Parts: sequence; structure tokens; C-alpha cells
Amino acid sequence: MTQPAPRFDPAAVRDYYDRHTATFVSRGQGGGAGAIHRAVWGPGAGNRAQAFHYVEDRIAALVQAMPAIGGHPPHIVDLGCGVAGSACYLAARLPVRVTGITLSPVQARLAHARIRDAGLSDRVVCVEGDYNDPPLEAGTADLAYAIESFVHGPAPDRFFAQCRRLLRPGGALVICDDFRRPTMDPRAGRAIERFCRGWHVNSLFDRQALEQLARNHGFTLESAEDLTPYLELGRVRDRLLGALLPVLNLLPLAAGRFDYVNGGSALQECLAQGWVAYERVTFRSEK
Repeated sequence: MTQPAPRFDPAAVRDYYDRHTATFVSRGQGGGAGAIHRAVWGPGAGNRAQAFHYVEDRIAALVQAMPAIGGHPPHIVDLGCGVAGSACYLAARLPVRVTGITLSPVQARLAHARIRDAGLSDRVVCVEGDYNDPPLEAGTADLAYAIESFVHGPAPDRFFAQCRRLLRPGGALVICDDFRRPTMDPRAGRAIERFCRGWHVNSLFDRQALEQLARNHGFTLESAEDLTPYLELGRVRDRLLGALLPVLNLLPLAAGRFDYVNGGSALQECLAQGWVAYERVTFRSEK
């Protein structure tokens, strides 16, 4: 499979999160819980907190279904852990060890504080590094997940190769992210370009291509769930920001300040039009 050259190297993605993480945490609706991913109002999500943890709850169910191995608590690796919101949520509810990996020193600093304040330092660690070259601290994992971080990776082939090395045979890999949908609409290309440029996206696959790449590295598809119908699209806040973008982008020193807003506005259009889908895909490492 021929893969396009990455637009954003790890340093550019690191800079993107170093610049914007404080805003994501302070102004994002899930920032107080350390959730800088989307709320998913799936089955059983009766309030906003549950919606922000919908994906983690699905991951927790996978962990709970795992057979005990050697009497040790399951080890989970968060590939692109942000400020460790997901890692702390899982460790607070399950007898697990969690290792989070983030490129961003800003995120790592906030994650260390969150882990300490939650009293989870004995079971949760955050290491600054690249998930395409997992630090030694990651060890061997029973489950690894990437929530809205896979698309940033500049080398998806290496991502799966490293996950194959990281996971024990039979271990689970969960990717929750955006995927292309087939379309002939000429508007789609322009909107997808704005999304990728604004959010520093390198690897926007269609799901069939993702599955083939996973198979090439010894993974089998276990399940896939389209979460798009459960997202909040067309919120008043998002419409207002979209309307203000032409003005915001003209402000002095605007370059880079509103890239995440530009990307988010384009993504809203892509999701609403069906050009992009938000999905949770689970693979198993072959034994």
C-alpha cells in the first residue's frame, strides 16, 4: 500500500499540542475531566460526563473480559495520552496499570500533576515520547488504545509494526478516530484539506485501507462501531465560531492561533455531509 508523505513531522504535532493544550483543558467542555476528545452520546450515556467517557467505558469492558494472565494486573498503554484523563479514568475504575505516551512536554507536565492529584502514581505513568518508537517504560501491553491520536501519526505503517511489538499475542488494539468515506462530491476535498491542515492530520484513512494495513502487521479485525450518529454536530457554539473565522483569521498574529478552530469547523462539515466518519475499531494481535 502506497502511503503519502507526511505533511507534519512529530515536532510540528508536538508544537501544535504545546500551543493549544491549555486552551483545550480550560475551555473545552471535557477539559475538567482531562478529556480533550469528543463527547459520544452513545447507548447508556445519560449525561455529559458519561458522553465524554463513552469510549473509555468500551475500553474498560474489553479489559474486564480479559482472562487473568500470571496473576498480574492488565497493562494498558495509551498511545497519545494527552493530559492522562483517560488513563486516570480507567485506573480509578479497574485494577490495571496504565502507561501513557505523549509527544508534548506541556501535556506530560499536566498529566504528571493529574496522576499525582488522583493518587494514582503507583499505577499510572506518563512518559514523554513518540508512540511510533515506544519508550522502554511502555513494556509489554495487554491492550493499547489511540483516541483521536492515530490521525496525527506520520508513519501509520510503523504505528502498526510497533503496536505488534508492544502487545502480547492476543492483545487488543483500539483506534477511535476519523476515517474517510467514499464520495464524489467536489466540496469534500476542500473541506478535508482544511480539516487536515487545521488539526495537523497526517493519516486520514478509509477504514478498509486501515484494516488492510493492520492485517499486514498481524492484526485481525474484531469489531467496528460508527460513532458519528452519537456526536454533537451543529451546536450553536460551533456555528458561531465558524461564522467568526473569517474575522479571526484576519487578526494580527493570527497565524497558528486558530488552526484548531479552522480544522474543527471543517471537520464538522465533513461529518455532517458524510465525507468523514468517527469510528471505534478494535483489532486483535494474532497469536
